[in-house]
Amino acid sequence: MKNWDGDCHRCGTKTGIHMMSMFNTQLICMGCKDEEGQHDDYDRAVEAELSQCQGGNYNFKGIGLK
Repeated sequence: MKNWDGDCHRCGTKTGIHMMSMFNTQLICMGCKDEEGQHDDYDRAVEAELSQCQGGNYNFKGIGLK
């Protein structure tokens, strides 16, 4: 989590804290992060991110959000 005064890139809510989505490069609020965790492909997105980072790709764009 990081302090950030801005709007959630997904829902537009004004927020002071954000996280990056596991699916793409959107900065999302905690509500959207909780919702994202319920997505059917969330575990696959987490595994893809981990695999890319372990392989040295720290700029992985994600698997995309469907």
